[in-house]
Amino acid sequence: MLAIRLPSKIEARLNSLAKSTGRTKSFYVREALLEHLGDLEDLYLAEKRLQKIRAGRTRIVPLGTVMKRHGLAS
Repeated sequence: MLAIRLPSKIEARLNSLAKSTGRTKSFYVREALLEHLGDLEDLYLAEKRLQKIRAGRTRIVPLGTVMKRHGLAS
């Protein structure tokens, strides 16, 4: 179970959508999470890796090197 507080405008939009479609607000919140959770995970992972690169704690490989390594360079 999860309880969240939404801004009143978002709550109103969600109520309207649920009412006009006959589905529950929970259905639409679940759908939104399933649709966007992967994107959020990718974003935070990328930000974490960028912090490590900027701090010098991880090594980067130039794109040209990667392409050559995998036979994609011309």
